[in-house]
Amino acid sequence: MVYGAWILAAALLTWVFSGVLDWQRNPNTQVDTIITSDQAKEVVLKRNRFGHYVATGKINGQSVEFLLDTGATLVSVPVAIAQRLELKPGARRLVQTANGQITTYATTLESVTIGEIELKDVRAAINPNSSNNAVLLGMTYLKHLELVQRGDTLTLRQVGNR
Repeated sequence: MVYGAWILAAALLTWVFSGVLDWQRNPNTQVDTIITSDQAKEVVLKRNRFGHYVATGKINGQSVEFLLDTGATLVSVPVAIAQRLELKPGARRLVQTANGQITTYATTLESVTIGEIELKDVRAAINPNSSNNAVLLGMTYLKHLELVQRGDTLTLRQVGNR
């Protein structure tokens, strides 16, 4: 009975700390949208413990995790996520990254959503070189929003429709 209690306690602690670690990596799993008086949509993201803005959103209606990257020209989808989303690879392209030149495949995302901020027909790249579990949310999405960083928060603001 004592061994069983220790095993149960260890399992419970593992479960609790796993949830804490997940929250520290992505504190924006539930994203709320504020509609301002001028009818703009605003989403406020918290920075994670590593200094990045990670948020749960959707591509083509399916849940994904985004890593916001203003240095990325395109939305970059790792090949494993692209396959899960059934994205069709288009033209092969050579692109320059911080780690050198890589081959990606052009694609267009029907919709990309964070909170209630949704954009349609977003240009993207399928990246077979990425083992990341997050989609890099680059400027083909972010350029249509106003971005304001204060302290450890980033506000995304969509004025009107694209």
